[in-house]
Amino acid sequence: QVQLVESGGGLVQAGGSLRLSCAASGRTFSMNGMGWFRQAPGKEREFVAAISGGGSTSSYEDSVKGRFSISRDNTKNTVYLQMNSLKPEDTAVYYCSASKKFYATNAYEYYHWGQGTQVTVSS
Repeated sequence: QVQLVESGGGLVQAGGSLRLSCAASGRTFSMNGMGWFRQAPGKEREFVAAISGGGSTSSYEDSVKGRFSISRDNTKNTVYLQMNSLKPEDTAVYYCSASKKFYATNAYEYYHWGQGTQVTVSS
């Protein structure tokens, strides 16, 4: 059973930065593709970024390309989301998730979810 705990959310002004962390339990972390998703009030959960088990492959939702960066440290069972140049439209609850696949970019390929961390960007 994989458990995921996110941290690092908060309130930031537009143009600012935050780094989210997600600590995972489990002995097979390096075999799991990891992803970040977000859900804004009144909207569906959407894909933000994904990274392969080994960390060499990643992908991003178009609106965050060039501003967000996903990374992982398999020695610490942790995945990160560095968010720069934040915009008010980035305001959402951000969720970390683990896939059974080595690399996955679709929500249906993810089977474990964290509790979420709130990110609020003020204008």
